[in-house]
Amino acid sequence: MPLALFALTIAAYAIGTTEFVIVGLLPTVANDLSVTLPMAGLIVSVYALGVTFGAPVLTALTGRLPRKTLMLGLMGVFVIGNMAAALSPTYEMLLVARVISAFAHGVFFSIGATIAADLVPENRRASAIAMMFMGLTVAIVTGVPLGTYIGQMLGWRATFWGVAGLGLIAFGAIALLLPSNLGRGAPASLLDQVRVLGSGRLLLVFGMTAFGYGGTFVTFTYLSSVLQDITGFTASSVSVILVFYGLAIAVGNLAGGRIADRNPVRALTTLFVLQAVTLVVFSFTAVSPVLAVLTLAALGFLQFASVPGLQLYVVQLAKRHRPNGVDVASALNIAAFNLGIAMGAWVGGLVVASSLGLGATPWVAAVLVVLAVGLTMISGALDRRSDGVLQVA
Repeated sequence: MPLALFALTIAAYAIGTTEFVIVGLLPTVANDLSVTLPMAGLIVSVYALGVTFGAPVLTALTGRLPRKTLMLGLMGVFVIGNMAAALSPTYEMLLVARVISAFAHGVFFSIGATIAADLVPENRRASAIAMMFMGLTVAIVTGVPLGTYIGQMLGWRATFWGVAGLGLIAFGAIALLLPSNLGRGAPASLLDQVRVLGSGRLLLVFGMTAFGYGGTFVTFTYLSSVLQDITGFTASSVSVILVFYGLAIAVGNLAGGRIADRNPVRALTTLFVLQAVTLVVFSFTAVSPVLAVLTLAALGFLQFASVPGLQLYVVQLAKRHRPNGVDVASALNIAAFNLGIAMGAWVGGLVVASSLGLGATPWVAAVLVVLAVGLTMISGALDRRSDGVLQVA
């Protein structure tokens, strides 16, 4: 893998830390800002919605900028957003600061995925995308538990100051390692964007992404509370469990990339089925410390194993069905990831606030993932039909 990929991975690490560290800090933030747990959960949803709407729009608006200049600008915005979060005096100001960070997030991953794929031979593209997204998984292994611990010891604001520092390190890595002569496609016109949104084939994949990846966030958003209130772990133990969970995610991400290189649809179908089953199992094992940790290991493996395949699959389909809108399609899939997170966190908040309570979040998450299984099977059938038509022609 070229060194330039490591620059993208470092930046993804910083972004992944700020995206997911809030999961471990939700109880702390809720207490400090005097809001309910479901309201604190909206911090996750608002960030995800910022990525959802910011990614496709800003990717199109910045399409003419040199890739390296764009990446450096994005990390600058990222640092500003996290500094604003650390300084936020109110819940509302924290929401605004999170949206600022989210704008940088959305464009970074949509453009970064295409850069990563272009840096390597065609048969290594899913692995290259997985390497970039490895920054997210390593962030969950180290950045999120450490940020959670810092937040519990020094206050959640100290965590965001630390994340801003990570952003500065990522800025330096991009400046040093990313080539200045990166190629880029012609900026997509408004018509090209509309055509991408009007493609039924691509909309299917966006749905797979939203329900398959985002469905898990019905549970993941409130995982810290589940582990404390249902399983019985102490707050300090949650940080250690998040390390274990993140290790499982890292292994799943790498394995998913290699599996998806061959047949993305088959890999995604299998992964989504296993994910839904594991979520149902977690509904029963959450009350047992040992069984809960074992189930979370399986869930962590599956949660990110689908990410490289989903991103590769949408790029493949975009090149076939909307060749002038590949970057926009990639951005829209990043938007779908985060729309799924927003949806999952919102649905999880409704479940927590209802009579069902925290204990119901895993099986509700499983229902959403089952929808992704159905969409994946439909998309695979359409692929086979299309391939058959081409062969006959």
